[in-house]
Amino acid sequence: MAGISVTLEGDNIQIAFQKGEQSTAVVMDPHAARSLVKALSQLLIAIGESSENAGEDAPEELVEVTSSTIDVGTDEHGLAVVGLQAGMMPPFLLRLKDDEARHIATSLLEILNSPRDVRVSHGDH
Repeated sequence: MAGISVTLEGDNIQIAFQKGEQSTAVVMDPHAARSLVKALSQLLIAIGESSENAGEDAPEELVEVTSSTIDVGTDEHGLAVVGLQAGMMPPFLLRLKDDEARHIATSLLEILNSPRDVRVSHGDH
């Protein structure tokens, strides 16, 4: 089974693929990433993988976080909640299960603990 990870590389997006011992990474600017998302959506529709709710599930354009702060807390069930605003969308809450929150926290710490020059030159993720 192939593994795919997506990370930020400064203002660009890196997609890394790994299958067995082989791995490769592609870094693209936001315009190229949007084009890739649209192309993949069209290919999925072409092979019949779209659902009746494709309009709801279809990826939108990438948006920047525009919140002056990002709030992190828990909900009434003890799940992690992140509150923020992105682009022109209204503020929203993102509820995460424990394993999802741990994965995001671990991945961000790995990225932040690497010196910026290493992140840019080696695509650390």
